[in-house]
Parts: sequence; C-alpha cells; structure tokens
Amino acid sequence: MRQLGFLVGWLVKALVVVLAITILNFLLIRLAPGDPAIVMAGEAGAADERFLAQIRSDFGLDRPLLVQLGIYLKNVLTLDLGQSYRNQRAVVDMLFERLPATLLLTGSAYLFALVFGPLLGAIAAMKARTVYDSALMVVALFFYATPIFWVGLLLILVFSVQLGWLPPFGMQSLIPVEGTLARTLDILRHLILPAVTLGLFYVAVYVRLTRASMLETATLDYVKTARAKGLPEWRVATAHILRTALLPIITFAGLQAGHLVGGAIVVETVFAWPGIGRLAFDALFQRDYNLLLGVFLLSALMVVFFNMVTDILLRVADPRIGSRA
Repeated sequence: MRQLGFLVGWLVKALVVVLAITILNFLLIRLAPGDPAIVMAGEAGAADERFLAQIRSDFGLDRPLLVQLGIYLKNVLTLDLGQSYRNQRAVVDMLFERLPATLLLTGSAYLFALVFGPLLGAIAAMKARTVYDSALMVVALFFYATPIFWVGLLLILVFSVQLGWLPPFGMQSLIPVEGTLARTLDILRHLILPAVTLGLFYVAVYVRLTRASMLETATLDYVKTARAKGLPEWRVATAHILRTALLPIITFAGLQAGHLVGGAIVVETVFAWPGIGRLAFDALFQRDYNLLLGVFLLSALMVVFFNMVTDILLRVADPRIGSRA
C-alpha cells in the first residue's frame, strides 16, 4: 500500500512538473528573438507584408500569446504536437523517426559510462594514494574539464583523419551496405566515436564519484568490523564497501540518463548523427517553434521518467529509503 501511494504521489508531481515545463518552454521560445514567418518567407523568395500575414494566419502566429498557449496545451493533451513550419510534417512523426538514432547513441554512451566509470573508480579507490590512483585521477580530470565538442573533434582527427580506422560522420556509409549483418556492423563502426565522445565525460564523473564514495564508506564501523573478522579484502570491497558506495552512483546515473539528450545535441552536430539532438539544432536556427517545443517536451518526459526509475532503484538498493518516506 505504501509503494502504491508512493507511485501515485510521484505521478501527480511528475504531471505538475511536465505541465510547468511545457508552459515555460512555450513562453520562452515565443519571447525569443526571430520570426518563423520571416524565415519561411525568405526561403520562398517572397517577403512582402501580405505574404507574411498569410503565413502567420496559416500557423496561428497572429493570435494573442495566451490563446496560442491554450491551443497548444489542449493539443498536447491529445498528443498532437502540431506541424513543423519548415518541413510541413507532423512533429510527432519527425520525433519518432529520429528517436531510434538518439536512443542508440545515448544508450551506448550510457552503457559505456556505467561499465567503465565505476570499474575504474573502484580500482582507484582500492589503489588509493598510489601511482595508479594518481594516473586515473589525472585522466578523469582531463576528460571532465574538456568540452565535449573538442573531444569529438580530437577523436575524429586521430581515428578518422590520421589512422583511418573509423568513419568521421553520419550513421551509415554514403553507399548503402547490403545484408543485415553488414549493415549492423556498419552502423556500429559509425557509432563508436560519437558514443565514446558522449560517454567520456560521464566516465570521468563516475570515476571520481565512485572513488570518493568508496573511500568514505571504507571508514564506517561495519567495514572495520568486516575486516576484523578476517574477511578477504576483495570481499570487503565488493560486498560491503561497493554496495553502499553505489547509492550516490545510482542517483547520478538516473539524473544523467534523462539529460543525455542535452549532451547529444552537441555530439550529434559534430558527428552529423541523425538524431533528435541534431533535429533540435536545426529547428532552433529555422525558428521552427513546434518542432523545438516537441523536442523539449520529449526531453522533459525522459528526465521525469528516469528520475522515477532512479527513485525505484534506490528503494530496491536500500530498503531504508522506503521506510523513511
């Protein structure tokens, strides 16, 4: 019963948060400089006032701001995100068309970070104040402080331009590859550089977070008791220290999962990856309000969803959290 109450309460709060974000995004985009009517008229080669008025009327841009907001919220409730001004296509169709590419990229980067970050952090903690610890911390600090786009360009320069091992851009080769296996391998080759670029920042965060959490946990009384009982050090590290140290990592991993789309905008632009991030980048410069709002709404839903999953995982990892709630 308590878990059911938790889920109901969480869903209510999530709906309020999503509604607030939707309204805020709508108002901020409408207040931003630029007019989509002028952009579309310029592309059509006709920018007279009559043509501009016709465009604003067709897309409802000539109505008062609050009326536009009310219409937009009503449409969102029916999962109608409108049409893209530039592409003349339903925003929902465009989002779901690009979503698989973004999920592939962010999922791969997420898995890469979750595997190597805590692993290297645990090694650094077990080898604390040694040359291995110092080397790992220097490398982690480097990738933590380096801009993602710079890392991406560096990897392209080394592995694509100099060595020629991996393709520098796109999701598939320009010449279509025949066969399911060959096509899958081709996509994986294109995926390596952008996934590593997006994941390296979070690997650095997990390394530092895991190391700090394990060193702090190692000073607790129950860990000293386990060592006093004569348990092997590897068992103390894995069964006693790492399990408790994973709680802040789970929390950060849940937050990271929802925000990966934001980081993907930069990576997808650098590597010309055909995902939602690249779609948002193009929509911003084209003043495509509906498409941009659709990307923001999808990102907000992902953040809220993964936050809920994180709360559930924390309750599973530490039942005391549920008892205190």
